Amino acid sequence: MADAPTDSAGAAPRERGGFGRGGGDRGGRGRGGRGRGRGNRGAGRGGAENKEWFPCTKLGRLVKDGMIKKIEEIYLFSLPIKEAEIVDFFLGSKLKDEVLKIMPVQKQTRAGQRTRFKAFVAIGDYDGHIGLGVKCSKEVATAIRGAIILAKLSVIPVRRGYWGNKIGMPHTVPCKVTGKCGSVLVRLVPAPRGTGLVSAPVPKKLLSMAGFEDCYTCATGQTATLGNFAKATFAAIAATYAYLTPDMWSATVFTNSPYQEFTDYLAKPFVKQPKKEVKY
Repeated sequence: MADAPTDSAGAAPRERGGFGRGGGDRGGRGRGGRGRGRGNRGAGRGGAENKEWFPCTKLGRLVKDGMIKKIEEIYLFSLPIKEAEIVDFFLGSKLKDEVLKIMPVQKQTRAGQRTRFKAFVAIGDYDGHIGLGVKCSKEVATAIRGAIILAKLSVIPVRRGYWGNKIGMPHTVPCKVTGKCGSVLVRLVPAPRGTGLVSAPVPKKLLSMAGFEDCYTCATGQTATLGNFAKATFAAIAATYAYLTPDMWSATVFTNSPYQEFTDYLAKPFVKQPKKEVKY
């Protein structure tokens, strides 16, 4: 007699997963897809790096042709980044990504429940740049890949400071900052050197990826909701550059933005490459 067909994870026969709200089948597919997703994630990124990048925005053209030397020039003029390859161009070798959570979400339809997977991915270079991406998709691997792209597009600069005397390199947040998402409120407080990151696991991961060495944290609200907890921490980290401290009171002398400076270059005809279909 032939064996009963098994799922992709090879853990249990399929007949046993059909009872009780479809939990068995969903769980089996989730485990199998999650394993495949993490395996393909590295292979996908490695293969993508070998492909030639054809920019489709003005900022992408300036970056690829070497007109813009540092990513800080983009942040100085608040230019929106629409291509993940721009971040890869400046920080590609330094960036590390971490999957914070993969959770199933369901939508009730006429035919029953439609299950998709939501991925939370943090990305950073552990030296002053951090990004957070959230993506929902039918496949785990697709959700992770999309979240990594969105995290790269949301990469922001992080300002670091001192707790006391300005000795050595900046090591903590420059002042007390807060971030809020939903009911979760996260407060970051400067800490003396050697304290470490006094925090829950989720903010600790984001703070370390941003480049902080010492920091006290305080959180209120439903912190068990990991998505809101991560977003609130990300908002608090982003607020480090939003607070105008006395050492930033000096007048900033702005030069022309890259679009104005390289107007003649951008006015030249640019041959767009045919758009290729992205296969996940």
